Amino acid sequence: MRTLSRQLQRAGQLGGCFFFKRSHPTRGNAKVLFATIAYQLAISVPWLKGLISQVVEVDPSVIARSIKTQLQKLICGPCRMHPNQDPLTILIDGLDECEGQDVHLEILHAIRDSFTECPLPFRFIIASRPEAHIREMFESSIYHDVYRSFNVEQSFDDVKTYFLDEFARIHREHFRTMTTIPLPWPLPEVLDKLVWRSSGYFIYASIIIKFIDDKNYRPIERLAIVMKDQLETGSDSAFDTLDQLYINILSTVPIAKRPRLISILCALANFKFSPDGLDELLGLQIGDTRLFLRGLHSIFDVPSEERHWPPWSAISTHHASFYDFLGDSKRSQGFYVGGLNHRTGLACSILRLFAREFQDSQYGLEDPQCPLQQFPHFVASLPPFAELLPLIQSVNPEYICWLRKEPLETMLAWMRKIYPAPKDSIQLWKTMNI
Repeated sequence: MRTLSRQLQRAGQLGGCFFFKRSHPTRGNAKVLFATIAYQLAISVPWLKGLISQVVEVDPSVIARSIKTQLQKLICGPCRMHPNQDPLTILIDGLDECEGQDVHLEILHAIRDSFTECPLPFRFIIASRPEAHIREMFESSIYHDVYRSFNVEQSFDDVKTYFLDEFARIHREHFRTMTTIPLPWPLPEVLDKLVWRSSGYFIYASIIIKFIDDKNYRPIERLAIVMKDQLETGSDSAFDTLDQLYINILSTVPIAKRPRLISILCALANFKFSPDGLDELLGLQIGDTRLFLRGLHSIFDVPSEERHWPPWSAISTHHASFYDFLGDSKRSQGFYVGGLNHRTGLACSILRLFAREFQDSQYGLEDPQCPLQQFPHFVASLPPFAELLPLIQSVNPEYICWLRKEPLETMLAWMRKIYPAPKDSIQLWKTMNI
């Protein structure tokens, strides 16, 4: 957004901008939003300077009034004096970073009301993570036909261009340590992997570049750390900022609800489900998964209720690194889903699901694309627990018969490691493998 603001300013099309920052004494305070923009308008638009100054001289308290009053008095009123001017752009970045959901909605209501009362020579560009209440406001009748939604961050081509430019700059500026490193650097396959990991989001790319560009280290060594499957943690972690962002977002879920959230995250980290599919798997009421993920739309793409089939291809994450984060206990901390207790709990949920009547479930194992075809591999990743045998023995044979040969053999090999070996169960699964 800062790049966009500079471009608009050079083109003479920028009216004002405000960049929210969480917990910042001024940039986190929505009450200074429109007073700041009014000040910028007074500086950048000559005919507005006297009009805005006059409003403040007549009523100095206006800069401490409500958000809506500031917008109306400091901006809307003066701008109506010259309604035929070419439209200017006002940028508001990080709306979700200011304090409180009610304040987010108050700002959006104030902007919409200002255009309802009288046309204004402005276009607003509002950047935010897609939090549920913000999305719902834009999708409501209030903003019907007056806004356009853009995913301005997700672009694989743009991220690749950014990486190419930044790596070339780093190679040039770190000439003392990079003089023996030939171009192209990094190699194309490394660059492609970084672009893929980014999921097309600049937040990932910018964090990586900041990490590699540290003047206290050799860029080639820092890149090697980034490319490791198991990253170092602490001050040498490439993903400290990204990890903290994930933790901040997940921490918005109330503590009392986090055990259920962990179950949902563990399921999504290992299989793909629709919201309804997760409700069935975890024994939730219909709609519970949507409620749990409602505030996490900046991480997950949760399909609409009309788009819910097939059950194994619906919910996805916006960022390829998120599941790496969940699978690393040092990075995800209290949201770690790779622990034996969480994975065993998921295995139990799957086995209970397959103990039900085949026709009562929405999971069609007969479809070779169903990821639950691979549930024997997931169970076999656990130690050979005899405690799981009652659940394994209760699995409906109709499910077993739809499993492909390889998963069946994996399950048989795992059961043979249990002591004493469950001969009856082995025979049943062996019969289904014939």
